[in-house]
Amino acid sequence: MSQSELTREVARRVFASEFNDATYSFKESDDERAPNYALLPTGDRANRVFIVGTLTETEDVGEDSEYWRGRVVDPTGTFFVYAGQYQPEAAATLRDTEPPAYVSVVGKPRTYETEDGTVNVSVRPESIAVVDEGTRDRWVAETAERTLERIEEFQEWEAEQEAPESGSTAPTNEYAQMARERYDSPVENYRRDVIQALEQLEVDDAETA
Repeated sequence: MSQSELTREVARRVFASEFNDATYSFKESDDERAPNYALLPTGDRANRVFIVGTLTETEDVGEDSEYWRGRVVDPTGTFFVYAGQYQPEAAATLRDTEPPAYVSVVGKPRTYETEDGTVNVSVRPESIAVVDEGTRDRWVAETAERTLERIEEFQEWEAEQEAPESGSTAPTNEYAQMARERYDSPVENYRRDVIQALEQLEVDDAETA
């Protein structure tokens, strides 16, 4: 195993609604090779993400060379995935896959500020694979679980800030602190997205049955 594989960050499971709100990125050190993180609104950092959804559309948006854009939809919204000459395998998968198809994507969050100041968030894929419905369903269930864990930790930290117990030391959660400072959206919104995703899963399962 190479050094880069040993130090590779865990890929966070995150729904599209939260991912698209993760418009603030940062580094933990001044080293130019330090990893870049997206700040998740539920109070965590993500250098890499793992997503599964329906590839609904692909388009070559490149001018001088191939640069593929894919729309990947989960029960809460849409991820935009971009792959070009530096991600040849991912670009080839986008080129060769006929939508609609279930796909899993591991990649890095990227932010882009438009001329009007809007920050768009996308995924630069390390790998894309066509998967089956069962893989998508498991991803939704597990991503719901991980998202709820982040929300619970955030709200525990928040409650402690507002009403610290006497003699207790308030839990430190630097990413929750950053998220509260940077984002307006209450974390409770993401709990609603989790419920929506799980309900959609039940509807899909019922229709399949």
